[in-house]
Amino acid sequence: MARMKQTGRGASGGGSIRQKTLKRAGRTYTYWEARYTAGYNPNTGRQIQRTITGKTKSEVAQKLRQKLVELDMGTYQEPCQLTVGEWLDIWMAEYNVHLKPRTAESYRCQIENHLRPELGKYKLEDLRPHIVQHFCNELLRGGGLTPKTVKTIHGVLHKALEQAVTLGYIRTNPSTGCILPRVTRKPLAPLDDETIKRFLAKVKGHRFEIIYLVDLFTGLRKGEVMGLTWSRVNFQKGTLLIDKQLQRVPGRKGSDRYTLTSTKSGKARKITPAPFVMQLLRRQKSRQAEWRLRAGPAWEDQDLVFTNELGGYLIPETVYKDFKKVMAAIGSPETRLHDLRHSYAVAAIKSGDDIKTVQENLGHASAVFTLDVYGHVTDEMRSESAQRMESFIEKLL
Repeated sequence: MARMKQTGRGASGGGSIRQKTLKRAGRTYTYWEARYTAGYNPNTGRQIQRTITGKTKSEVAQKLRQKLVELDMGTYQEPCQLTVGEWLDIWMAEYNVHLKPRTAESYRCQIENHLRPELGKYKLEDLRPHIVQHFCNELLRGGGLTPKTVKTIHGVLHKALEQAVTLGYIRTNPSTGCILPRVTRKPLAPLDDETIKRFLAKVKGHRFEIIYLVDLFTGLRKGEVMGLTWSRVNFQKGTLLIDKQLQRVPGRKGSDRYTLTSTKSGKARKITPAPFVMQLLRRQKSRQAEWRLRAGPAWEDQDLVFTNELGGYLIPETVYKDFKKVMAAIGSPETRLHDLRHSYAVAAIKSGDDIKTVQENLGHASAVFTLDVYGHVTDEMRSESAQRMESFIEKLL
């Protein structure tokens, strides 16, 4: 047994290294173990002994020297005994109570489907960057997941480990140096003018006509349209205050419910839509007043703009399925409801709205992001501008 030189701390901090054997399933394994004194138990006065293990003597010696230096410098901290799986449970239960229902559901799915099965068994202090890198690589290669999904899963792990660093459970975040696959943005599919005309003709008289048109001509997200309340509609000023969205709260099969939460960015924004949109909302208010009279005491007064005939919220999935049927009927089965938002943004930019106004109406975090998403539109406009100037020059010459 090799013994390490005593440090200036005397008994508190002394360390030793020895080789050990382990028999398991008929095979003998050898490894190296170092022991050091991390202090004294204040209740019993006995030494607190800690161990470090490794495959080679030099590996264990290096780890031991680091621990002894930390003891001398007063920066030593007790090894965390939590596994990654145990920490993820604590993190979700205690440090994510502020999350929106849909975000919390997404985190839980990533943890249960990917993080816990592959990384849950590791102790927090044993999780190394190369382990996380291999995990992410396998999600892409063996799991067949898209780069965007891999990035999402890694993001959940990174946030959980960052909290562990903040609390002092681990010194550094082993997921920080991970190299992730490049995420390529899918090309936008806004409706062109002819498709919009066919769409308007097809939805005329449809039960969700006003919802679709408000979405198309304001660029609101689906949840924001469904969560719009009358208290946020100002007919005198012609404005809408967007500060809520309708979001699903997952439950057991068949027991999902919906609630109003803050917007995706968590910030409210005020928009001034075209007068045509305000006329649509007046139509909706009149129609809802008729429903209220027919429903009588059965009416659910939730102040929602878009409701069923009893005043309850509409199920977003139903609105979406009906939209897909409409688009299939006009020959555009691949179009998503979210593409109405893109169609509004492209139309607004082409109509001459400045990027800052478009950004604020869409609720993007910054105008830079809006430019990044819709930069191709401004490129087209610049090209058209150059052609107009070319025509002007030709006339002069």
